[in-house]
Amino acid sequence: MPTALITGATAGIGASFARRLAKDGLALVLVARDSARLEESAAALAGQYGVAVRTLAADLATDEGIAAVEARLADPENPVDLLVNNAGFGLKDPFLVVPLADELAMVKLHIEAVLRLTSAVLPGMRERGRGYVINVASVAAFIPRGTYGASKAWVVQFTQSIARDTAGSGVRLLALCPGFTHTEFHQRADVDMKDVGDWMWLDADRVVDDAMRDLARGRTVSIPSRRYKAVVAAARKAPLEVLAGLTSRAGRRLDRR
Repeated sequence: MPTALITGATAGIGASFARRLAKDGLALVLVARDSARLEESAAALAGQYGVAVRTLAADLATDEGIAAVEARLADPENPVDLLVNNAGFGLKDPFLVVPLADELAMVKLHIEAVLRLTSAVLPGMRERGRGYVINVASVAAFIPRGTYGASKAWVVQFTQSIARDTAGSGVRLLALCPGFTHTEFHQRADVDMKDVGDWMWLDADRVVDDAMRDLARGRTVSIPSRRYKAVVAAARKAPLEVLAGLTSRAGRRLDRR
């Protein structure tokens, strides 16, 4: 039975990936910080879909947490066929207000963890001649948005670069770039989203369905929904100062999950 490992697996887009992949018959390894919530999610998924579900409690903003997941991904006796790097968080305040330690934790989680976990899983995938990696980024990758947007821009560029490096090996990589999505993400960051119009919100299950379809098609970037494809297309053409003004008026809210 193929196995998928999902980080940030107990809520939002990560939980949607877990449900979709369990429904597709994959065994799961769920990674998150909250052990109790992990066990609750694992029991629910195993009971509903009849698949094997294992858990790994790890804080991917720490070296110890990253190392624990690296070891699981590199285990030749228990190969992982699909890695979903989904864990992430947002910050409410602008760069000059946020404590440096919080910014560094974001870099650790959004960049170092994604790099190290991808590096851990790829050798086995290439040796077997098959495997998939989905790195969850954001439409904020294409718009000036502080450390959050910068880290997600790195995720997109990294994913596309490694996809080129592994072309023809049977391994596929995809950067998933959703916009506003109905999850716990903004509540956890204590960001007030009441001014965001209903038309801007995406359903997490639909985001995952779009990602899996684009992965099957061999794409390296997935931007769910026509509305956000249009946003990204416009962002790529707009002058930097215009984009900076738009994100400021939007209250620095172009996050995901």
